[in-house]
Amino acid sequence: MGQILAGQHDGVYLLRFEGDVRLTLCAAVDQFLYEMLKDPGFRSVAVDLTHATGIDSTSFGLMAKLSLRAQEHFQFKPTLICNEPDMLRLLRSMGFDDVFEIVPRPPSSEADLGPLPQLDVPEDTLRAQVLEAHQILMGLNDGNRVAFRDLVAALEADCAEAPPASGRASGQS
Repeated sequence: MGQILAGQHDGVYLLRFEGDVRLTLCAAVDQFLYEMLKDPGFRSVAVDLTHATGIDSTSFGLMAKLSLRAQEHFQFKPTLICNEPDMLRLLRSMGFDDVFEIVPRPPSSEADLGPLPQLDVPEDTLRAQVLEAHQILMGLNDGNRVAFRDLVAALEADCAEAPPASGRASGQS
């Protein structure tokens, strides 16, 4: 099982993916991104994948969302730290080299990191976050559009049929 560690120092944020990171963490990441981007002291963000053994497509979609929001609000590409050749190939094939500055090692000093909490969110909120993550991935390049088209269509149909739950734990963008 994986986890995502997060921390910040003087407006510089770091997310570290460790182990096999799956969609169960997406609500916490989405909430963290929302809080981070509304921080008036926010200066930059890096995502460290050097300790990740696996990442699902929902988590990739959240990483893309992070980059697109940072570019939209702050006009810079976040840093993505990755030194594993197979992961680098996957990132490049998905278009991450267009939305992140990819570097092989983390900066020399790190923020104090702590695990993001597991959030208990309604199923419809989780479903909507998974859908949004995959829609963002589809927008990165044509290969992703083809790879995730059927999944997104199924998720859209599922979201349209599902009754809304009461309240949302996150959902801010």
